[in-house]
Amino acid sequence: MLEPSGFAKMTKRTTLFIRIVEGKNLPVKDITGSSDPYCVVRIDNEAIIRTATIWKTLSPFWGEEYNVHLPPTFHTLSFHVLDEDSLSRDDVIGKVSITKEVLATKPQGFDGWMSLTEVDPDEEVQGEIHLQISIQTRRLRCHVFEARDLARKDRNGASDPFVRVRYNGKTHESTVVKRSCYPRWNESFEFELDESLCENTLSVEVWDWDLVSRNDFLGKVMFNISKLHSVQQEEGWFRLDPDKSKSSEYEGNLGSLRLQLRLRDERVLPSSHYRPLTELLCQAVSTNLNGNQPDLLMLIDETTTAESRQEVATNLVKLFLGHGLAKEFLNVLFKLELEKTSESNTLFRSNSLASKSMESFLKVAGMQYLHRVLGPTVNRVFDEKKYVELDPSKVEIKEAGCTGLHRIQTEAEVIQQSTQHLQSYLTELLHSIVKSVSHCPPLLRMAFRQLCERVQERFPEREYRKVKFIAVTSFLCLRFFSPAIMSPKLFHLREKHPDARTSRTLLLLAKAVQSIGNLDTLAVRSKEPWMGPLQPAIQQGIAQLKEFITQLISFEDKEELGEERLSLQPAGTLKEGFLFLHKTRDKCMLMASPFKKYHVTLRSNILSYAKTPNSKKSSFVSLQKVRAVEKVEEKSFGSSHVMQIIWSEEMEQIEILYLQCKSVNELNQWLSALRKSCIHNTETLNSYHPGVFKGDKWSCCHQKEKTAAGCDKTRHGVTLQEWNDPLDPDLESQLIFRHLLGVREAMRDKYLEVVKLEKDKDSFQSHEKDSELKDAASKLFQLLRDLQDIHEDLERSEKQKNTNCLLELQT
Repeated sequence: MLEPSGFAKMTKRTTLFIRIVEGKNLPVKDITGSSDPYCVVRIDNEAIIRTATIWKTLSPFWGEEYNVHLPPTFHTLSFHVLDEDSLSRDDVIGKVSITKEVLATKPQGFDGWMSLTEVDPDEEVQGEIHLQISIQTRRLRCHVFEARDLARKDRNGASDPFVRVRYNGKTHESTVVKRSCYPRWNESFEFELDESLCENTLSVEVWDWDLVSRNDFLGKVMFNISKLHSVQQEEGWFRLDPDKSKSSEYEGNLGSLRLQLRLRDERVLPSSHYRPLTELLCQAVSTNLNGNQPDLLMLIDETTTAESRQEVATNLVKLFLGHGLAKEFLNVLFKLELEKTSESNTLFRSNSLASKSMESFLKVAGMQYLHRVLGPTVNRVFDEKKYVELDPSKVEIKEAGCTGLHRIQTEAEVIQQSTQHLQSYLTELLHSIVKSVSHCPPLLRMAFRQLCERVQERFPEREYRKVKFIAVTSFLCLRFFSPAIMSPKLFHLREKHPDARTSRTLLLLAKAVQSIGNLDTLAVRSKEPWMGPLQPAIQQGIAQLKEFITQLISFEDKEELGEERLSLQPAGTLKEGFLFLHKTRDKCMLMASPFKKYHVTLRSNILSYAKTPNSKKSSFVSLQKVRAVEKVEEKSFGSSHVMQIIWSEEMEQIEILYLQCKSVNELNQWLSALRKSCIHNTETLNSYHPGVFKGDKWSCCHQKEKTAAGCDKTRHGVTLQEWNDPLDPDLESQLIFRHLLGVREAMRDKYLEVVKLEKDKDSFQSHEKDSELKDAASKLFQLLRDLQDIHEDLERSEKQKNTNCLLELQT
């Protein structure tokens, strides 16, 4: 039995999967009779993601997906849809909000349409307020200390907040703190206590003061005073809530969003608790090398549903990568898939666990290779923006433009010119693929050779000699290269989605690559005869691709192409690019133009910056000395895309480096990369200043001491999951355990079915196999039971510990 020890080292991991699929029936916002919609994703009103703008449509398709790591304390997820305008401020179309509590009630996730609602200013509140509520000799006393992260309501990027305290028909107001979202009042208000009230409620409201227009609501907290008598006093930070929502005249007329959401709250135990489970799974893979039947993986394969197959495949791939057994794991799945396949032309075309695992393996281990191969051609297509169309029914003469003599081109000329463009792109791409053998990661080459060997064993006849090539191209071309060409943003090849013209060119190029991957020109000609002009290039590409695969899988065993164990964090550069930087010097904060352009490079242990990428002279920050990486208030520099790196040198003097990014996405990508690089730092700050020290005070909270404690809490835990994140064995083990626990009964039923089949064979070999399967299955079910007991004990312990915590005063 596993001992339920080590709870102190248990960590909570909250991960939110977000897929913004599409919108429909959006209202018209432009004089052209359409809109240019994009979506901003906010966590507790903090923008973390901005989708691409889809131009001139009321039914946009985004198809963008993200995994966000969050602190367990987050409350609300919201999607704001806006219409982009180049000459004026972007128009707000509407929003969708969903609370953490609602997401938690849907463990399998949410997939559906949600209606957009009007954005009500009284509901757009955020932040917390620090209060002390006490009862002293029939007097109710409310002491207001400070607030943090209030909503920005004024054009200057701040607010002018004051507090209004109400009780029993009487009202007190605090002073107004100008230009601050982190006000400090330190004021007390007293009321005569009336215990005869039916609704004995204290209301604390925060407002933004305006000289001319109506004051803006910033949030409120309601307290039930009857619950206070038992403790007499309560102090703490309280979250500001919105006012009651009002019915809108636009309700149901703003369109809707289709979203896919899944919240995962995981309690990750220390490695020692998962070791028996991971050892059993690794043993199931390793023993298969000696010819034994892959019993446990067969049970997992047979009981994993289509809905969870992609997630389970990714988790298993990462787990076995961490143990240096990815190749062996895929080998077992290849064998299982081939045993069930009788037709060579359907090989690996279904969404089986083998197909999904190989697809995940390519994305996890081969993304840098993909960028090297496809990047130049994709960038060229984006830069040239040529009109390309082969389908006569879709040719638009006006889009194609005129010839050199200003003569409008004919349809035949447009198709001929388009063929030349596509041939040029395809030739460049094939040349890049053919020359990439030496750059292909060793693990990928070994996996592809292993795949060819298994297929050849299953289909040894001469008539199936090209099946091994089709098996490789079904993954490399159809599931890796082609999807990346069609959707370069989703594979991190570009920051933005292509426009309509570029998107069509990429689609036609992807179709050509798919045709080459199918190794069959006749099928393409029959399905899409207008692809005919490309047939010579496709035919030549098939020959080139076969030669490439032959070279790819041809290497000596003694080479073994380097290490099998893979770290997804490269030893060299993690992230780089041009940013605008400003570094603080003594008390002099800002110059007239504080930011200068530098090339910034993030490596595993330092952040360096220089004027050019190849500059010999550069400055750097040691990541071990970083104490916080946080956003900066918009009013500080007039931009909402500024972040700060806070670190201390040997003399404990705090230094700050400010970095300005181009967009909210670039800002959050750099924040995530830096936070993950500093995740093991011990001397981190719990609070920081989101403003700047300018003149003689902090712009955020107006404190006059430069060394004053921060006025906002740090957010170390908010990061975006990226393809090059380092492996996290404990988290992957926990995710696999949770999945196996969910299908435990299905696995037990499948196990009994297999045992019955083996008994019916009534042979010595089948009895031996039955015994092996019984031992492995019994161990698995016992380990799942043990881990379940540990988690249940942990939950009981946490509930007991939290029973006598803060009194629930907030109504």
